This record gives sequence, structure tokens and C-alpha cells, in this order.
Amino acid sequence: MKFRKSLVMLLIFVLGLQTAGLSAQAAGQNIVIHLDGQRLESDVAPYILPKVNVTMVPLRVISEGLGASVFWSQATKTVTINKSGTIIQMTKGKQQATVDNATVNLDASVEVKQGRVMVPLRFVSENLGIRVNWTQATQTIDLFTLTNDSGSETTPDPTPVTPVDPGNSDQSGNVPATDEMRGAWISTVNGDWPSSGAKGNIEKQKLDYTQQLDQLKGMGINAVFVQVRANGDAIYPSDLVPWNSVLTGTQGKDPGYDPLEFMIEEAHKRGLEFHAWFNPFRATNSASTTGLAANHVSKLHPEWIVNAGGKLYINPGIPEARQHIIDTIMEVVNRYNIDGVHLDDYFYPSNVTFNDDAAFRTYNTLNTSDRAEWRRDNINQFVKQLGESIHQVNPNLEYGISPFGVWRNKAVDATGSDTKAGVTAYDSMNADVRTWIKQEWIDYVAPQVYWSMTLSAARYDKVVDWWVNEVANTNVKLYIGHSPYKIGTTESGWQTSQEIIDQLAYNERYNAIGGDIYFSSQYLTKDPLGLIARLKSYYGL
Repeated sequence: MKFRKSLVMLLIFVLGLQTAGLSAQAAGQNIVIHLDGQRLESDVAPYILPKVNVTMVPLRVISEGLGASVFWSQATKTVTINKSGTIIQMTKGKQQATVDNATVNLDASVEVKQGRVMVPLRFVSENLGIRVNWTQATQTIDLFTLTNDSGSETTPDPTPVTPVDPGNSDQSGNVPATDEMRGAWISTVNGDWPSSGAKGNIEKQKLDYTQQLDQLKGMGINAVFVQVRANGDAIYPSDLVPWNSVLTGTQGKDPGYDPLEFMIEEAHKRGLEFHAWFNPFRATNSASTTGLAANHVSKLHPEWIVNAGGKLYINPGIPEARQHIIDTIMEVVNRYNIDGVHLDDYFYPSNVTFNDDAAFRTYNTLNTSDRAEWRRDNINQFVKQLGESIHQVNPNLEYGISPFGVWRNKAVDATGSDTKAGVTAYDSMNADVRTWIKQEWIDYVAPQVYWSMTLSAARYDKVVDWWVNEVANTNVKLYIGHSPYKIGTTESGWQTSQEIIDQLAYNERYNAIGGDIYFSSQYLTKDPLGLIARLKSYYGL
């Protein structure tokens, strides 16, 4: 009731000001507010857009005060408000909204101010059936949510509409505090989750995860990128690949619950976006097939497998193998309420011999003698086809890739970055990221810029500058990948956690940068060299 009172008070306050045509100075007056005859008090202050005389209030006010469910999508910058069958949708920067699928013009749309998602109070309240009376003489606002007075009009029943589940809706109204991406990778193979002592222990696995979410959210994180496919396996029941061994100690063994379903639900409860992270072409972390389940890809299709550098890879040059990976990803897209599909940089492995002679002879439809060109085309086909498959099912699902941080060195390609990296995405991994961006096959790119501001071979600022230029004049968003795992190491620039903050501050100069993703969660929650306090301070928490 306290929250409801807070919301309504703000609501009434704004409406009263607008109805009476009062100026913003009225906010400082002693205005008495009643909700259905009961006096309300609140310390939350809305603000008024002077040119259009529209009062804006935090989105959370709508949920906690009026009991509406709310959802803020970072991907589309759209807010969805649902109460008693009435569905309102507004998109940042657009002067039109939809109310029960009908288009309505707006004087002011969604804004993000000081980390808060703000909505026009009068528009929302009127469409939710709230009526306001302003009495100038007594400086009183009466808010009516019920038809309990002779002067109130009956609000017609809205046309029933089946809402589309927005993904990370939080029924408590606890929406992400900002429209910028603040993500964290949660790996299932490097110790992020589950902990080593949680194998075979469902409750321990659940506790590990929820505690991690609470810690991440507490330092400002609003999205998690969870590794659901690490080595041709899964942390969910699949018809195509075996269970991941990290859950029970045995690959293919059912852990007794659906971890993915649980993880998505818990993330959404906290207002966190959940992105399913897939390692596309890695099959194993070693050359051994001992202990692999009978339905592991290396056993079902050994003709697809290449041993490169002591690890097994699915050969991207074989069309059926590429389709298999797409099918496994689409299994998740079709079955789970995820907010995005995320790929890392496991395409062709770098700096090792990759024996794909037979595939090159059989599937070289380009008729090229350039093996690298053919390999890049294989990955291009995969990236394009996966995106088309995802968006055919859900056009609003965010699809992005996190490539190695350097595309090409300037010494090799004049259009490359001013770097001297020993590995590059284009030349070492056959990842033609430029084409993915220019063709807009992906919704965002999140390069792994895992170097400091002082590392001469690949300086952070120079690499970021290059990526900003690369996404210019496209609809592809740019998130920057950061490396808190390096804090405290001997590599140049990582002797203090301030390095991360300096990088975030550098990003502020570019509107093209839509946020940041940190690798990985354990290197945030372990608080290396006091990083958590610095992050909280930077994010204003």
C-alpha cells in the first residue's frame, strides 16, 4: 500500500498540475492528495517537460503504485505496461504509442534520466482508467481509481488482448535501471557456475546462481550472458545434444531439473535480461572422446570433427554441420523465454593447423583457390542463416556476436586498427565481422577489448575508436567487452581496478557505445582490488 500510495501521489500530483495548468513551481507547494478518499504521502518527485507541459514519473511508480506489470526492453527501447487487460507500449524517441494495439499520438514519450526509465504520467494514468480532480482553492488533488463518485465516468472494458511476453518482465516492477547494457558473462566451464562442490546437488546449484545474480545486480549489472552450450552439450534438456557434465559429473546424465528454465526465471524476477550464450563450433576442450555421451556430435558425426591444437572442432566447411549448430540454437529460441542469442569467437581456431582439405574439395562452391576466403564465406553463411532463423521466430530477439577485439592490424590492411595484435578476427579466426556489421546480419557486436589504456600493441582507446567507426551508419549496436579477470595481473595497466572505470569513462564520449559486458561474473563478484565499490560509485548506486 505504501508503494501504491507513492505512485498515486506522484500520479495525482502531476495530473493535478497539468489539469490546473500550473507551472513547475507548484511542485514545491503543500498539495494534499487523496486516493479514493485516503490521503497519500510521497517523497518521490516527478519532473515536468516545460515545452509540452507533460509530467514524467519513474516507471517503477506505475508498477508499485497502480499494481501494473511493467517491462523495459533494452533491445528495442520499449516499455510495456499491462494492467487489467490494458496494454500500453511506448518506445523511446517515438511520438506514438499503442494502447491495446491502437496507435495513439504522444506529446512526450519514454525517457531515461539519471538511470531511471521515465514515462508520461497523464497518458499512462488516463489509459489505465485513473480520473483526477484538482481543487485550486484547497490545493487538493483527488484521484479516483473506482467509479465511486457521482461525477466519475465509467471506464469501458478494454478489448481483450493477449500480451506478448516481453522476456525479462518483472512482476514486482523492478525493471532495469538504465537503457544501457551492463552485462556479465556467466561461464559454465571456467568456474563461474556451478561451483565445483555443486555437482549433482540441485539446491546448491540453484543457490550458487541466485546469490550470484543478487551480487551482480547489486553492483549495477542488468543482463547476464549464460553459457548454455560450451562443448557440443547443453545445460537444458535437448533432443540434439547431451547434458553438460558440469551439472552431474557425467556428460549426458539428467541433473533432475531444467537449469535453463530456472536461470531465466530467476534473472527475470530480478529485472535482469537473460541472453543465451553459445560456443558455436567448439566440440571438446581436449582431443579425447573418453567420457563423452553416445549422442555427442563427435561420436554421431566423426566426419564433421577436426582435431586442431588438441581440441575437437565441428568443421564449419560442412553445410550439414553448420545446420546442426543452428538447429541446436533454435531449440532454445523456440522453447525458452530468452532475451537474446549470443555467440562468442569460437569459429575457426587461431594459430593452429586446421585440416579441412576434404571439405574444401567437396564444398568449395566459390571455386576459389583461397582457402581463407572460403572459410570466411562458411562463417558468413552461418552468421546470416542463424540470424534469419532467429528473427523469423522472434523479430525482437537480440542476436549478437562477441568477436576477438582486433579485426585486422593496420599494417596488413589500411582500414584496420592501429594495433599490432598477434591474433586477429579476420585473419586468424576467419571471422569477417565487417561484413556482418555492414550487411546488418547481427543486432549488436560486442568486441572483446581486453587490453588496457597503456598496452602499446593494442591500446584500449585505439581499438574502441576503430569499432565505433565500424558501426557508424548502420543499425548494429556496439557493446564493449571488458576484462576484469586481468585486474591484479602483471599485464600493463591492470595493477588497479581503476582501469575498468577509466575505460567506462572513455566510452562516454561515444553515443554509438550502448553499454558494456564483463568477462566474467566470478571476476566481478570476487571484487578484485576493490572493483565493486568503484563500479557502484560509477553507476551511482
